[in-house]
Amino acid sequence: MRLVLATPLYPPEIGGPATDAAALARELEARGMAVVVCPFSRVRRLPKLLRHLGYALVVARASRGADAIVAFDTVSAGLPALLAARATRTPLVVRVPGDYAWEQGVQRFGVADPIDAFQQRRYGLRVGALRLAQRRVVRGAALVIAPSDYFTGIVAGWGVSAARLKRIYLGLPPLPPAREPADRPAGRLLVSIGRFVPWKGFGLLIDLLPDLPGWQLALVGDGPLAPALKAQAAARGVSERVRFTGALSRAEALGWLACADAFALNTAFESFSFQVLEAMLAGAPVIATTVGSLPELIDNGVEGVLLAPSDRAGFLEAIRSVERDPETWAARRAAARRASADFSLGASAGAFAEAIMTVCA
Repeated sequence: MRLVLATPLYPPEIGGPATDAAALARELEARGMAVVVCPFSRVRRLPKLLRHLGYALVVARASRGADAIVAFDTVSAGLPALLAARATRTPLVVRVPGDYAWEQGVQRFGVADPIDAFQQRRYGLRVGALRLAQRRVVRGAALVIAPSDYFTGIVAGWGVSAARLKRIYLGLPPLPPAREPADRPAGRLLVSIGRFVPWKGFGLLIDLLPDLPGWQLALVGDGPLAPALKAQAAARGVSERVRFTGALSRAEALGWLACADAFALNTAFESFSFQVLEAMLAGAPVIATTVGSLPELIDNGVEGVLLAPSDRAGFLEAIRSVERDPETWAARRAAARRASADFSLGASAGAFAEAIMTVCA
């Protein structure tokens, strides 16, 4: 079987999506499939209006004689992949990582609603165009794969029939050796990892620091809100206690988890969270939110603590409890390590390969 993978990010680009795409490609090849990867970086140098058309041509050329095209998102790679699939009459499989229309609406077009409310409301033409493109792609696919039970429900609302929709949890790629930071701050260390976008809620963690004497905060990642978060730290008088690492390799990010006294993720949306899984496997106490797929990864009070997004008092108490109640957290950390094994790359790739073979048959 020959597959073409259309992915928006791929090594040497860094980040979870790039790591995930490369790991899945290797696993599929190990199962006897021939995999041709078409990273979007091949056309990123082109003017914006030409990139997607150029990418459709790249994918179409690679798809001659292929059994299926697999797109790793719905718009940047997914829409050109749909055009290529139609041109070459190749079945299209779409793995949906999130709601692209909602994410862009929040970042660029003034959408303030949470993702669940977003599904029921209408917005302006630009958001509407993204929503239309996204839904056209998933409705034109032979198979749509969602990364969690929660997000399967979201995608079903886009008009995808149950017969063409399958939940396959993402699998955690093998961890490289952690590269712990040489300049780890002294004292207790709270770590959070992710892209600096509005729904990740990093600002709350900065606001907690005045009430957490002896704690340092490391924010691992980068994104459009980086300047605002640095300004917030300065305004709160805690700049010296907040480390902005910038974008790091996976080994470097794992190094921060390895030396963390606690990991916190104040997110308002997660279709699936590699960061939480990696923190669980690394043995860091995990404090996260009750949204999206996170309750599918963590039982509250068993493998970690789950709170409502931006529950200031709850996050403050949970972080303090790490220091106050080490025995309870030792049991939670051990349970988290065991639970993280359920999300193996091998199991995910096996289910993925089986689903694709069914489509091609």
